[in-house]
Amino acid sequence: MENNIEIVPFADELAHHFTALNKAWVEKYFEIEPVDEKMLGNPRQYFIDKGGFIFFALFNNEVAGTFALLKMSDTVFELSKMAVDEKFQGKNIGNAMITFCLEEAKRMNLEKVCLHSNTILSPAIHLYKKYGFIEVPDFISEFKRSNIKMEIVIK
Repeated sequence: MENNIEIVPFADELAHHFTALNKAWVEKYFEIEPVDEKMLGNPRQYFIDKGGFIFFALFNNEVAGTFALLKMSDTVFELSKMAVDEKFQGKNIGNAMITFCLEEAKRMNLEKVCLHSNTILSPAIHLYKKYGFIEVPDFISEFKRSNIKMEIVIK
């Protein structure tokens, strides 16, 4: 447990945290899009039932952050819906979640992990670059707000 941070898998009783944390950051910077409604309306159905994963970062046993791994193919997953509660920002929650994500990707023998973001989220972009994600030119996103795609090759 790094700095009292523990990463735990999805449980139905935590689903409301996934929705609340993600709605909070999206509404702070952008607006909720139809695809957000689908993802956040039933996270188990959208992510887990399709072969993906949702994790939560606990800080001193309190939900501080969340992220999902959306299955794109057997060897490519998308890092999706990563959010940290504002009151826990600056406590290395994002670092812990990215580290865990990349460890999971290696464990799962993935070829790569990709993500979609927006360059106005400079702390997030900096975090992704710090861990080796690189920008992918010419991409299509189902999100209007996405103006950058990044990926990291795992193997």
